[in-house]
Amino acid sequence: MSAAGRRGRWIEDWDPENETFWESRGRRVARRNLALSIASEHIGFSVWSLWSVLVLFLSPDIGFAFTPGEKFLLVVTPTLVGAVLRLPYSHAVAKFGGRNWTVFATAVLLVPTSAAAYFVQRPGTPLWVFLLIGALGGVGGGNFASSMTNITAFYPQRYQGWALGLNAGGGNLGVAVVQLLGLLVIATAGDAHPAYVAAVYLPLIVLVSLLAALKMDNVTAVRRAGGGIAEAVRHPHTWWISVLYIGTFGSFIGYGFAFGLVLQTQFGSTPLEAASYTFLGPLLGSLARPFGGRAADRWGGAPVTAVTFAAMTAGTGVLLFASRLDSFPLFVAGFTVLFVLTGLGNGSTYKMIPAVFADRAGQKVTDGADAADAFARARRLSGAVIGIAGAVGALGGVAVNLAFRAAYGAEGGSGTPAFLSFIGFYAVCVVLTWAVYLRPARSGADGVRPLRSSGVTRV
Repeated sequence: MSAAGRRGRWIEDWDPENETFWESRGRRVARRNLALSIASEHIGFSVWSLWSVLVLFLSPDIGFAFTPGEKFLLVVTPTLVGAVLRLPYSHAVAKFGGRNWTVFATAVLLVPTSAAAYFVQRPGTPLWVFLLIGALGGVGGGNFASSMTNITAFYPQRYQGWALGLNAGGGNLGVAVVQLLGLLVIATAGDAHPAYVAAVYLPLIVLVSLLAALKMDNVTAVRRAGGGIAEAVRHPHTWWISVLYIGTFGSFIGYGFAFGLVLQTQFGSTPLEAASYTFLGPLLGSLARPFGGRAADRWGGAPVTAVTFAAMTAGTGVLLFASRLDSFPLFVAGFTVLFVLTGLGNGSTYKMIPAVFADRAGQKVTDGADAADAFARARRLSGAVIGIAGAVGALGGVAVNLAFRAAYGAEGGSGTPAFLSFIGFYAVCVVLTWAVYLRPARSGADGVRPLRSSGVTRV
């Protein structure tokens, strides 16, 4: 790709569906942009989930006497802000370009990260200051939507499940890495130095911002994919998929933010004990996400998603059983398996977005519509739905943390009410996936028939 393209000019001739173009130019450029997109999103997730680690340090021993309810509020705040920002972030890519927005969205992470590193060294800092910093850290959650919208345009539809899975999985790994970093700090420097965790990210933010500015590209395909939000909000598939994403990604990010606090509250774990386990689930869940996308590429997004939700229902039942037995090993094992399932479901659910709209475009072409217009519309809608579903799904993380806060907030509280609510929601998602996307084809004038590529039934 030309140096001019790397300086921010738009690439006009991007056509990944053209096999000749893809093999000669497209694959190499797409891979380079994907690698830097993963790096930016990874750091965004780390900053977004930073407070899930910092709250483990905030104890009276270093001058912060916050209650469990206040600590849960500290992890709810960035989750909420990140969810709200996902929709404008997805739109910003179409307006400013993938490379341009990635540079800005990465560099701005310096603000909440620097503030966190400073104020956690100030004993007696009031809760509202930390809530404000946590809200600023929510910008890291917006990176997911802009990154996913951008990468969708770089890859042909047949590879999008794997590419989106890698992109999102690499970003999701930020949750595990920041928690692993917290464990490293506690194990080496003790539990009185939370600033070290935040400080590690400051040079990394600068480095990735510079690399994105030098090596990433803007493509007109992203701009053409923009502007579909108004149309997408009127489309029923937008909301069906958003509900499913609440169950998969909402669970992943909600559990990732709350797991350490749950261990501390339910089992009285020390910061070191909690940090020793909190990274494992997000790590395995993040690694599982690309394989959920690949499985969806092979067997269809809806079948994989339905099986995943059924397994998540059973897995949450294991957590209930472990809670009743007061079994720490079974509880940690059950949560870890649940993280893996959320990762698989994240990949398969997101694969459903481009697949559903590509299948509908294919039907329109069969009915006589212009192919270029039909597939351009499909890409535009896919980009918009990625932003909407990402925002709504992240709100599921808010719901998870609020459920835990309500369950554990009272003296002697138990996680049972929260786990029962999760089981009920996952069961609803199984029924929803079957009813909307897997129900046997109906005969009649509507011409409903199953679609192999997406694993859905045409509606």
